[in-house]
Amino acid sequence: MAALAWLLIPLFAVVGAAIWGSWASRNKTIGDVAELAGYARFRDAMERAHVTTADSVRPEREPAATATATTSPSG
Repeated sequence: MAALAWLLIPLFAVVGAAIWGSWASRNKTIGDVAELAGYARFRDAMERAHVTTADSVRPEREPAATATATTSPSG
């Protein structure tokens, strides 16, 4: 009975490898179009967020820089 158990281990490994192999070699071209479109939307959103963030940060920093320059102790 122990020999049968030792023979079942490789059998399960072969079945698992066959299932994984068939899953790994499946046709993945169907999802590529949707993924590429999603990536294009992501890039567009990141570009819009970057432009908005850069424009909104500049006015906040400029008054602080001028206030620091005018209040610096020069003696």
